[in-house]
Amino acid sequence: QLKQRLHSEGLFDMEHKQPLPALPRCIGVITSPTGAAILDVLTVLRRRFPAIPVIVYPVPVQGEGAAQQIVAALRTAQQRNECDVLLLTRGGGSLEDLMAFNDEQLARTIAALSIPLISAVGHEIDTGISDHVADRRAPTPSAAAELASPDAAALLERITLLGTRLHHGWTLRLQRSMQRLDELGIRLQQQHPGVRLRHQADKASTLQLRLIQQMTGKLRLMQSELER
Repeated sequence: QLKQRLHSEGLFDMEHKQPLPALPRCIGVITSPTGAAILDVLTVLRRRFPAIPVIVYPVPVQGEGAAQQIVAALRTAQQRNECDVLLLTRGGGSLEDLMAFNDEQLARTIAALSIPLISAVGHEIDTGISDHVADRRAPTPSAAAELASPDAAALLERITLLGTRLHHGWTLRLQRSMQRLDELGIRLQQQHPGVRLRHQADKASTLQLRLIQQMTGKLRLMQSELER
């Protein structure tokens, strides 16, 4: 009944889900500090991207009052605003053990968060109300850690590839620019006023020489006719 009521209110709607950050500056984990879930999460985060700091908000994950303490931890994380993404997680257990994550107040607190939250409660077959309200649901704590963190090796490989492409692109662009500059330099030399004046002077000298030759030839003909 609680699930149906929350669903009818729109708390499960996809349009309210926030996207996860591609490269979080800090990851918050809300879980028991002594459970297996925190060890799995930290192991995965250390393997995938050890440079991202992790803040653990310790809470009990089962028993009386657990839901209220989880709510308090979420509100603390919201107030401090020191994480870009939150992981709400615990290991597997019986239905009674997981009941804290079916709490109505917890569901409404998750829905009101401005920080994206990944819910990974129990095993893959376990699906609680917190999983439906959260921005993303992960089947296990390890899977939640993978969703929250980028793969450093893959990211470094992509950065290297982009750097190589950028270098090749700018090298080709520089070569084309230098070629264009050489072409413009040649055109500038050809159209330089001094060069054009020299060409015109050479042309004028040639025309003057042809004119003298033609006038000289014509004078000789007139002189011959005059003498005849």
